[in-house]
Amino acid sequence: MLEYDDPATDPAERLRCFIRDHELGVGCKLPAERQLTEQLGLTRATLRKALDVLEREGQIWRHVGKGTFIADSEAPKTPSIATFELGRQITPFRMMRARLTIEPAIAREAAVNASAEALAGMRRTIERAKAATTWHEYEIQDDLFHHAVAEASDNLLLLALFDQLNEVRRAVAWGSVLRETPRPSADHSSFAEHDAIHAAIARRDPAEAHDAMRRHLGSVARRLFAEE
Repeated sequence: MLEYDDPATDPAERLRCFIRDHELGVGCKLPAERQLTEQLGLTRATLRKALDVLEREGQIWRHVGKGTFIADSEAPKTPSIATFELGRQITPFRMMRARLTIEPAIAREAAVNASAEALAGMRRTIERAKAATTWHEYEIQDDLFHHAVAEASDNLLLLALFDQLNEVRRAVAWGSVLRETPRPSADHSSFAEHDAIHAAIARRDPAEAHDAMRRHLGSVARRLFAEE
């Protein structure tokens, strides 16, 4: 068994070993940060960097106000039969219309209720998206950004509604989107759009948060349908 407080061991690896040795399975909650810093011999800042690494790897996920949980990193989430059937019946255009109806309203609520921690979570996804070296990495962080906005609404019903919407989005047959570059360019429009959404929420400006999200989704729709 690994000595968790061994300074020669990479902090992220200490955390992986802790999870493995304690047999923490999918859905299990990690101990509080204060306990982990003591057991792993890490500072709070170093622990958070290790948590960031595992979150990027898909091994854990965070729920603001509830804690950090073990994710199913072995396989992508499979939509339910009902979600799959709905995804088959709805067109990409109607999917985007649904997003344009629902997500700006969620962003407006986020501007009213977002905590400092929720804002920090959004900022993490934005910076990781900008640092992505592949489109796949970018799309994961883009998905996490929109989830973070919904989580920032501090409304479990809105979060559940977003999650259902997102499941259907994954099930919709979008077709192949051809990429001309291996990764997003530095001036990829979503970067500035995500910054604008985050800034409006941080300023506690519900109307601007709503409009910034609507502009962003409109931009996404124009790019998608222009490529068809």
